[in-house]
Amino acid sequence: MIGVYRVFLVCLGVFCLSCFGATAKSMDSNLGKRKHPNNGYQIQSTKFKSDFSPIARKSVAFPSKYSAGTIVIRTSERRLYHVTAEGRALAYGIGVGKTGFTWSGSNKISRKAEWPGWTPPARMRAREAKKGRILPAYMPGGPNNPLGARALYIGSTIYRIHGTNQPWTIGHAMSSGCIRMANDDVKHLYANVGVGTRVVVLR
Repeated sequence: MIGVYRVFLVCLGVFCLSCFGATAKSMDSNLGKRKHPNNGYQIQSTKFKSDFSPIARKSVAFPSKYSAGTIVIRTSERRLYHVTAEGRALAYGIGVGKTGFTWSGSNKISRKAEWPGWTPPARMRAREAKKGRILPAYMPGGPNNPLGARALYIGSTIYRIHGTNQPWTIGHAMSSGCIRMANDDVKHLYANVGVGTRVVVLR
């Protein structure tokens, strides 16, 4: 009987994981196609408003001491650089922490998530409550979630590189310390980095 129960639990776990994967793919597939206003390349849009960046990602010269694969965030430039080779990187437009919420340091990606749920820190909930904005204790993943389509968790910190349902904030300092990317960009980065990737944040 115990053996049958264990088999049941394993099957249930596999079923739940497959359902979640199907749900994530369904939400991704609902993102259609639209021309980027800056350079005309095709990216995803139509149903959700949070898919593309007003700053097109592009390959750039990037002389630095960092090895290929490293993510370098230059807060003052509002750019995230994914080093692709010696002297080259892919540059993405980002949103950064507002005044008093910027930070710097070096860490690694500890976890990756598709359409992540959001648990606002107690301090953030209290801070926003004073402004008359009541945040939920938890919000499941989806197009209305402020973490967007993907999240890359930075070490054991409270910070993430994540998507957004507010693409107009890209290029600005409006977050509480996390690094925001348009959903199309964060999905692109997510597909090209793994757990353990080094992240360097510079002011």
